[in-house]
Amino acid sequence: MTAGVALRLLVVMVLWASCFPLITIGLDLAPHLALAALRAALAGLCLIALGASFGRPAPHGARSWTLVALVGFGATSLGFLGMFHAAEFVSPGLATVVENAQPILAAVLAHIFLGERLMAIGKIGLMTGLAGIAVIAWPGLAGGDTPGYMLGIAYVVLAATGVSIGNIAIKRLAGQVDAIMAMGFQLLIGAAPLALLSMLTEDVSSLVWSTDFALVLVVLAVFGSSLPFWLWFVALERIELNRANAFTFLVPIFGLAIGATLFDERLAWIQAIGIVLVLGGIVLVQRDARR
Repeated sequence: MTAGVALRLLVVMVLWASCFPLITIGLDLAPHLALAALRAALAGLCLIALGASFGRPAPHGARSWTLVALVGFGATSLGFLGMFHAAEFVSPGLATVVENAQPILAAVLAHIFLGERLMAIGKIGLMTGLAGIAVIAWPGLAGGDTPGYMLGIAYVVLAATGVSIGNIAIKRLAGQVDAIMAMGFQLLIGAAPLALLSMLTEDVSSLVWSTDFALVLVVLAVFGSSLPFWLWFVALERIELNRANAFTFLVPIFGLAIGATLFDERLAWIQAIGIVLVLGGIVLVQRDARR
């Protein structure tokens, strides 16, 4: 893995981790799915406008559009639907653990559809990373008796499954379509089911436009969706999905760092142990790929 690819992946993880405080603020200002749909639509339009201004080609051919739509439905529609709704029912710690089982599910799908195979050291690396996530999230795992607990878990599993399917489709597209245009159209396509569900199930009139909401929406769309999706696609053009996916274990670590820096949250010693496990898991997966 080159330094450039590693840097792109690190930036993606920092941007994704930075989304959580903004989402928390945004959910107090708008219905869940309305916020998710607006975020995805604005992010998609920004990428498409950028690509068009530079003369980038849109995807062409039935196969490419099918894969773009699959990314949109999986990573954007199901991913946003699951994670935005899960926040109502389960603790952030538990949601983090379940969501970060995604690399393991994606590894199974990558083995079936992409021919990527992890040796024993890589499998141990994924399990070690997941164990580290569980340790990091341990202080927040005590909310299992809340109403709707199983529904919350189902939403998180739905999100993880959608993201895994989307990642397989992105890897299939990598190198065959323009990254900016493909990610722009998938975000726009993924926003449509979210908007429809919002109109059917939410009181959209409760959304009040304000300077705070507009600022949160723009930052979430541009820096939480447009930029990371583009960088993620570019990274998958150069390395295997399993190697890239191992970096997603870093998201909670960066989240903890943001919490400590901006919100004076203290890092417990058990979370420090989790960080060591996560970093060890990533190293093992990379060593497996080099072998």
